Amino acid sequence: QLQASGGGLVQAGESLTLSCAASAPFTVMGWYREFPGKERYLIAASITDGDTRYSADVKGRFTISRDSTKTTTFLQMNNLKSDDTAVYYCAADYGGVGSRWYSHGMRFWGKGTLVTVSS
Repeated sequence: QLQASGGGLVQAGESLTLSCAASAPFTVMGWYREFPGKERYLIAASITDGDTRYSADVKGRFTISRDSTKTTTFLQMNNLKSDDTAVYYCAADYGGVGSRWYSHGMRFWGKGTLVTVSS
């Protein structure tokens, strides 16, 4: 249901945009990332009412957006650092902040895409 794309190798300080296309509109779409040996965590979420949420480590550098159909989400990543090297996952769910996904994670997932930032 979710197809992510856009990962790759970039130099530190450069930008990269990830895209994720869904087969149908979801209330919330977001991006998680996973470091080797670590638990996957939410870094950005976009809710259809326009609300966006970011984790502290990406806020100010990453921007999540959605197209007008609400079926595609983008993650614009600026000023990338080597610490941003991870597998990035697109996810989606229903409901706003305070819904199940906020505390338990989103239920619908795309395949991960690797982002490698070289220093």
